[in-house]
Amino acid sequence: MQKRKLGKSGIEIMPLMFGGNVFGWTADEAMSFKLLDAFVAAGFDAVDTADVYSKWVPGHPGGESETIIGKWLKARGGRDKLVIATKVGMEMPGIGQGLRRDYILARVEDSLKRLQTDYIDLYQSHQDDKQAPLEETLGAYQKLIEQGKVRAIGASNYEAPRLAEALKTSAARKLPRYDTLQPLYNLFDRAGFEKELQPLCVKESVGVVPYYALAAGFLTGKYRSEADFGKSPRGARVKSTYFNDRGKRILGALDAVSKRLGAKPGQVAVAWLMSRPAIAAPIASATSLAQLDDLIAATRLALDAEAIKQLDAASA
Repeated sequence: MQKRKLGKSGIEIMPLMFGGNVFGWTADEAMSFKLLDAFVAAGFDAVDTADVYSKWVPGHPGGESETIIGKWLKARGGRDKLVIATKVGMEMPGIGQGLRRDYILARVEDSLKRLQTDYIDLYQSHQDDKQAPLEETLGAYQKLIEQGKVRAIGASNYEAPRLAEALKTSAARKLPRYDTLQPLYNLFDRAGFEKELQPLCVKESVGVVPYYALAAGFLTGKYRSEADFGKSPRGARVKSTYFNDRGKRILGALDAVSKRLGAKPGQVAVAWLMSRPAIAAPIASATSLAQLDDLIAATRLALDAEAIKQLDAASA
């Protein structure tokens, strides 16, 4: 496996990022440590999280994921061999939200403290803040880069016109540029990224690190009947979003391709993502070592032209 570039940042990573949204939620601290240990032992090096993970859990104020990663980093060492990505901008309960300069400069200190590190490799705007001038947001990131607290920046959940405007602002004002984009993108959720964002990212050399690579677990094939939706906290969302005629057609194609290639449906879905234009590394999470093994196996699966054609047709 070859490392892939995160835009023009100079940072290169292995072609899979571990999604840290599960840490402190569906994976407790002990399991999180085991998952991170196994991920690194397999040769991977990039972990994605956010300051708000996992505020959706009753009683959680946010910061739980970063805190666990920080404890793991302190216990294991090897910080210089890892790429840690986190995000800022979504509402932190009782604290605030947005991408104004002062908010970013305050929140980065919180993240650094929780992560127990001196710097963040990839600091991402979690969602667009149209009330914050792009020049102000990018200027705040410039200060953090100059201070050595951030190496590169990225955008998450940005629409194409706004990302294009941000890139133009960076060039015109000689400010840091968004070298990565983190969009919702998988075999089911295609149109939102492919229509406008994909060509922009290819043209501007923006590395794409898509989230929900497995569509909340739907593309693993574990949700196939009413009885399956109670299996996990994500079951209800999967049922309402993905369990329709098109979703079943995609599962059928995944079943056919995985049977022919001797793989699992989820592995095929991740391998498809890795083959797409502009993709640097899909983000996917696991809550067990068996699930992690499947993700790692996906990075070694090469899809032939027939498989890609079949999957494209089913998910069109």
